[in-house]
Amino acid sequence: MVGVLLLAVDLVYIAGLWFGYGFAGWTDDGSVSPEAQMFAWRAMWSLAGGAVVTGGGLLVLRWRVPGVVQLIVLGIGALEFHTLTACH
Repeated sequence: MVGVLLLAVDLVYIAGLWFGYGFAGWTDDGSVSPEAQMFAWRAMWSLAGGAVVTGGGLLVLRWRVPGVVQLIVLGIGALEFHTLTACH
C-alpha cells in the first residue's frame, strides 16, 4: 500500500514539475528561455535527490519493491529533466 501511495505522489510531483517547466519556458518567439533551463536543472536535482532519499530509505528498511520503484520512477523523471537542461 505504501508503494502505491508513493508512486501516486511521485507521478503528481513529476506532472507538477512538467507544468511548471511549461510556464517557465514560455516565450513569444518559440525559443527556450534561460529560466526554463534553470527550472529543469533544479527539477532534475530535486528528483535525483528524492530518488536517493526515498528509494534508498525504503531499501534500507528492506522494502525492496517500493524502493526499486522509487529509484526507477524518480530516476527516469530526473533523466527527462536532464535532457531539458542542455542548451538548444
